[in-house]
Amino acid sequence: MWNNKKMKKILLINTLYHPYIGGGAEIIFQQQVEGLKKRGYEICVLTTGKNENLIKEYVNDIVIYRAGIKNFYWHYGNNKSNNKLIKLFWHVRDSYNIQMKKYINSILDMENPDIVICHNLAGFSISIWDEIKKNNLKIIQVLHDMYLLCANSTMFRKDHTCKKQCTICKVLRKIHKGKSEKIDVLVGVSQFIIHKMSSYNYFKSVKKQVIYNAQNIKYINKEKIWDGTDVLKIGYIGSLTKSKGIEWLITQFNQLNINAKLLIAGKGELIYEKYLKKLANNKIEFLGYVDSSEFYKKVDIICLPSICEDNLPGVAYEATANSIPVIATKRGGIPEIITDQVNGILIDPDHENSLGKAILELYKNKKLFNSLSAQARKSVESFLDVDKMLDEYETIIQNL
Repeated sequence: MWNNKKMKKILLINTLYHPYIGGGAEIIFQQQVEGLKKRGYEICVLTTGKNENLIKEYVNDIVIYRAGIKNFYWHYGNNKSNNKLIKLFWHVRDSYNIQMKKYINSILDMENPDIVICHNLAGFSISIWDEIKKNNLKIIQVLHDMYLLCANSTMFRKDHTCKKQCTICKVLRKIHKGKSEKIDVLVGVSQFIIHKMSSYNYFKSVKKQVIYNAQNIKYINKEKIWDGTDVLKIGYIGSLTKSKGIEWLITQFNQLNINAKLLIAGKGELIYEKYLKKLANNKIEFLGYVDSSEFYKKVDIICLPSICEDNLPGVAYEATANSIPVIATKRGGIPEIITDQVNGILIDPDHENSLGKAILELYKNKKLFNSLSAQARKSVESFLDVDKMLDEYETIIQNL
């Protein structure tokens, strides 16, 4: 794309890096890291790890620095604490973690990058912005969630989406609005997240741009195409949490008297998982962690019943890329992928029976099912073009 591009050295920062995957953000982050490397940029990565201090390793010939968390625990997988008080203290320290600054100083001295791209900062905190700016470096901040507004990154509490910041988050995020002005370019992976931050007056004077996540998704040949007479296989893939609407989905499915099965892929906290399994009827199967491509072969429709404001869930475009209609909530950035009556059905989670009604509609209306399936892949072509995504990031890099 660039004939006379400046080959800058780039430091990329994210909470997790391969093989530690917390969600779609880590997949996109690794694609960006390896994609920019292939385009000739010198790349190094700073991430967190279970080690005590700073260690250096290589993943696919890329320098990876793993920084030991200077907090009560490393917040990945089963390392998290179940003690509410310790969790609160963790978030208090993570609001501005002075001790994590030493890592960024060490990396800047060793690697001397020209530019820094920050993704998820949980564990590092925004303290690293200050250190990067002390070194007069440009910062691109990529937003995947609402970490800068909410300690839990979801703005979801007590089984409901927060209509505004709660008192605790106001306190823990008191300095974040002012500090956000240090950023040179803000990238949101959805229009929703840009609008959300702007509504709280973050990044007021900062240049903003939406760059949608993208993945090279090869079409998967399904085991069998649903013909309207055999068992309809409904799928859910993702974390088993209240905010993702899994409990709502199980409850709604239990009430349907149709020839269907619900396949649930993913894991959650042990106590909550046990509760969900007790809630489920005998037509619901829990699969645990599965390979997503294998899962999409087995299901006819996907349900994305998020109660929280999901920023840009990859499941939405992964499923539609495989011609699978998606029933999803009109929350967060989901409507930027799923268009009602084009590649799926959009529902309002405030209407309790809307999910069951949508499943029933697809079950009874094979013509609609076929129409959504036929249009699905074409409708998400922009989410399948990784080169376009990298071109947009490269344009920002070159213009800084």
